[in-house]
Amino acid sequence: MRIGTRGRGQSLTEISANIESDRMAGYSSVWFSDGIGFDPLTLIAALGQVVGPIELGTAVVRTLPRHPMILAQQALTANALTRGRLTLGIGPSHRPTVESGWGLSFQRPISRMREYLSILRPLVAGEAVDYDGEHYSAHGQLAVEDGPGLSVLVAALGPQMLRLSGRLADGTVVVMAGPRTLTRDICPTIREAADRAGRPPPRVICTLSISITDDVDSARERAERAAQQMAKLPSYAALLEREGGPALLAGREDDVDEALARLDAAGVTDLVPVSIASAGSDEEARTAAWITRLLARA
Repeated sequence: MRIGTRGRGQSLTEISANIESDRMAGYSSVWFSDGIGFDPLTLIAALGQVVGPIELGTAVVRTLPRHPMILAQQALTANALTRGRLTLGIGPSHRPTVESGWGLSFQRPISRMREYLSILRPLVAGEAVDYDGEHYSAHGQLAVEDGPGLSVLVAALGPQMLRLSGRLADGTVVVMAGPRTLTRDICPTIREAADRAGRPPPRVICTLSISITDDVDSARERAERAAQQMAKLPSYAALLEREGGPALLAGREDDVDEALARLDAAGVTDLVPVSIASAGSDEEARTAAWITRLLARA
């Protein structure tokens, strides 16, 4: 299992310094989200000029405001400028953002993503497209030297999007999914879809809250508070209901080791651990030490 981290910092200088520190600590990848700050692909293209060898991924770029041919051009450019280190995670975002924030339609997200991938995947592989669908049309080819070859991941939580990701993408990137959902639903569904399509085993990148503690109940309460805002979104609320609680690995060192081994066996390929330990506590020190040992084993 590979271990990644989230991009941190307010300026290019601060972000790149944090990445260099993380890279030296043993992290294999760093992931950037598409929110209200830096555009992640532009940021990654700039970081590729100043940071050492580490995978630079988006988790995720939101598709609905971007035509797939335009996103393909931007991704190919970023991949060329990072010397082939980009992994492109994409997702449709959520209905409140799309409809209230942008004034766009969120209707039929599965159908839209199917067409999106049908255009995007050939383009980022350096191929031409000649496609007319219900939602998108695209005709032509992009010429970005050293750009083709990047992987495409899809943010997928429900079974339909997971099966689509297994058939047409290289894997999935998930947040708010805990051990139960990952082992029972997410990993089996996407792996079966990839296998049926004759594709390689998919990558499954998951962000999980971590706490090495003797007081699991307190850790669970902190994780629930941290997830309150995201849990207001219907897709995340449904995911948390299936999980029966927050996305969390918590307990003594041996307990968390065993839980991680089960995730590895289920098909989780990349873990992005996020400590939720109380600052300055023994729990924080134990959690940091556990992550350090995890990096040494990875």
